[in-house]
Amino acid sequence: MTEREEIKTLVSDLHDHLSWLKAEGFDTWKSEVPFSVLQDNPPPLTLRGIRADLGDCQRCRLGETRKNLVFGVGDAKAELMFVGEGPGADEDAEGEPFVGKAGQLLTKMIEAMGLSRERVYIANIIKCRPPQNRNPQADEIASCRPFLDQQIAAIRPKIICALGTFAAQTLLNTQTRISDLRGHFHERNGVKVLPTFHPAYLLRNSGEKKRVWSDLQRIMVDLGLPLPERK
Repeated sequence: MTEREEIKTLVSDLHDHLSWLKAEGFDTWKSEVPFSVLQDNPPPLTLRGIRADLGDCQRCRLGETRKNLVFGVGDAKAELMFVGEGPGADEDAEGEPFVGKAGQLLTKMIEAMGLSRERVYIANIIKCRPPQNRNPQADEIASCRPFLDQQIAAIRPKIICALGTFAAQTLLNTQTRISDLRGHFHERNGVKVLPTFHPAYLLRNSGEKKRVWSDLQRIMVDLGLPLPERK
């Protein structure tokens, strides 16, 4: 993010904050108003504000090797959020999640549900690509976790579809295998989480696509989306 873009983001967030204060009844600032009043009524999280807080993140070693920080993309008020593992080479180059071959498959999965990428929100457990696409390490996940939690709090999705082992285990704070977690709704801070296999796994194991489609249909039913007619 350039300095000019950061300034525009800060101005926009300040405008949002002032609008919130006005909506809460603050039309003037009085010095005798205790600061605790604002502490007890913090402004709502925004994705722009969260992204601004990340800045040129160097909170873990991945900041040294990445090309682009991959924040997330989609509808800021989406009912359905997809959370994957982390960026690959294509995502690192473009700064957007799920744009490579696995991303193309995810797009097809979303469209099969009668939705589009613009109507859901897509993010990852970590926001920077691990070298050689290795698995993310615990401290790297821990560095990114607060920002993912903030994204979820800002979006307030009805359902999170956790794509793959790392997403499912991180969101649900468990070491249970993805094969045992998938196909069932779990609960995370009042949000339903349905784990399923990662699209990259499906590219290597096409025989599992039927089970993933079954998982997605569970989400469709819960969201009130029409199921396709059986041929």
